[in-house]
Amino acid sequence: MRIVVALGGNALGNTPEAQKEKAAITASYLVPLIEQGHELIITHGNGPQVGLINLAFTEGHMANERVATMPFVECGAMSQGYIGFHLQNALVNALRNKQINKHVACVITQVEVSPEDPAFNNPTKPIGSFYTKEEAMNLPFPVKEDAGRGYRRVIASPKPQNIVELETIQKMVSNGDIVITCGGGGIPVIKKQKQYQGIDAVIDKDFASSLLADLLDADLFLILTAVPHACLDFNTPSEKALFNVEVKQMKQYLAEGHFKEGSMKPKVEACIAFVEKKCGRMAMITSIEEAKNALTKEVGTKIYH
Repeated sequence: MRIVVALGGNALGNTPEAQKEKAAITASYLVPLIEQGHELIITHGNGPQVGLINLAFTEGHMANERVATMPFVECGAMSQGYIGFHLQNALVNALRNKQINKHVACVITQVEVSPEDPAFNNPTKPIGSFYTKEEAMNLPFPVKEDAGRGYRRVIASPKPQNIVELETIQKMVSNGDIVITCGGGGIPVIKKQKQYQGIDAVIDKDFASSLLADLLDADLFLILTAVPHACLDFNTPSEKALFNVEVKQMKQYLAEGHFKEGSMKPKVEACIAFVEKKCGRMAMITSIEEAKNALTKEVGTKIYH
């Protein structure tokens, strides 16, 4: 079975050392799927990491002019590289420990977006540090108040349209390689005079992963997050875990507002988009701890046509 696995932030860390430890734990949960004979294509988020990289260059430049300012798109590329390295390294070591002869490769991935996407006129994705109102007034980028905790830089979050390195990824998967790709939703690029050009934005990792799963014609789109199920009335006395849900019913729950923006909602939307494209597909939302049981036990929220 071909599986696109989208790793949430709980699979990563806020420092290189913490991330190495979490990557090793993540690999231990993914290797059983490889042992079961499945093809794995792995994607991941980069929210905290890209914010820290951007902050280092921004504040570094403020303190020392010899530190260059760095465009956000380059910060995204850096985060893809170092997160991808940690996951790649952890998987290679875990596979060797199990004496499984598989190659693991990280593809620095460009994802095309439309320059006409309305998201560019209304940046909403918060990144980086919190600032007071007074500090925020003097910053050289757009900021918004974030849930009463202070002000943060916001950046556009356009929808993914195409994956530039798709053919390369397809060849590697067909060759039996385990591929890490579309890190942080991919590096956003637009097409200008038939040339790709980077643009400052953050693509939602779940939407990019859903597109990748569709283009690769995956059998299963597996989102691994901090909770074992999607729920109705989450975190209330009437909370109800969802198990096997037809896509039509899941769309109704979505329309009724059961899933929070910036949390479970984009995951559910991404799953629906993948499943709706073709009969026979399945999407699943569960915790990383349950990854190894995704196809052998009754775990997680399964969404089917």
